[in-house]
Amino acid sequence: DIQIPPTRTFIQVSEIWVPVDGRLVLHSGNYTGAEGFAEASASESFGVGEGLPGRAWELARPVVMSNLETSAFKRSNAALVAGLSSGVAMPIFASGKLKAVLVILCSEDAQHKGALEVWSEKDGILTLADGYFGAAKDFEAVSRQTSFGRGQGLPGGVWAAQTPILMRDIGAGRGFIRAESAGKAGLSTGLGLPVPVPGGRLYVLSLLSSAGSPIARRFEIWDARTARTGKTGEAMLIDGICEREGRLWDEDNPRRVTAWKGEIGTVLATGLPLIKSNSSGLAAGYTSMLALPIHRGGELGFVVAWYL
Repeated sequence: DIQIPPTRTFIQVSEIWVPVDGRLVLHSGNYTGAEGFAEASASESFGVGEGLPGRAWELARPVVMSNLETSAFKRSNAALVAGLSSGVAMPIFASGKLKAVLVILCSEDAQHKGALEVWSEKDGILTLADGYFGAAKDFEAVSRQTSFGRGQGLPGGVWAAQTPILMRDIGAGRGFIRAESAGKAGLSTGLGLPVPVPGGRLYVLSLLSSAGSPIARRFEIWDARTARTGKTGEAMLIDGICEREGRLWDEDNPRRVTAWKGEIGTVLATGLPLIKSNSSGLAAGYTSMLALPIHRGGELGFVVAWYL
């Protein structure tokens, strides 16, 4: 088997919270290196408006929390011990009904940099609604003064296409409008996600990371739209990044997947996000993964997966 040297990623903790009897309860999580935080999470639940997951549920939009050392984050003491500094909660709706809330928590220091952004549309433009930028103060200042039309930059591209988008080398100016400031901040990769919410308002979640602390070490974007695949319950791999050489798909890792076939197929069948951790059955060298469904109306449109 191919063994990939460990890389400290920008995302340190991933969690899935699901509604049960009027509260959000923990469905699954990946807590590698944060066992104390895992224990604190296992006994926790959230009502509407409570904590980071409950806030995203109440507002029905992605919510960034740039400082976890606050009473608004119910597990603040455990987060401090685990070295977690920021996070974002993304509600997952299908046909107006909350299916789950994805929470990702990050750590940042001089060597590990990244940014979390939530963009919202109003009067035909996207502006920054929420964000965490850590030490990238100049990039933050530029971002707060920047707006995007349909098709402009990473957020505008997601808005126009209504699809997840991966951008490589964002500091090199290849379609990333804030390239100069991103390059100075050491940011290299961007993942933009459309976030459908009730009422039709548009949100885009952007995850930006540096080469030294990537969001993840492998990405995959799967298109589950029937118009693209020709069949319901099937998805096609359309984009991705991986650290190893070669193609993202081959005979052992086919480009198409059907419902209940592996992790991506499980998301296709259930419409729920999936976290798999401490596993030897993933793509070579990876031990954990998260697969996120993107619903379009009442149907599953895309699955975005990343591996650590």
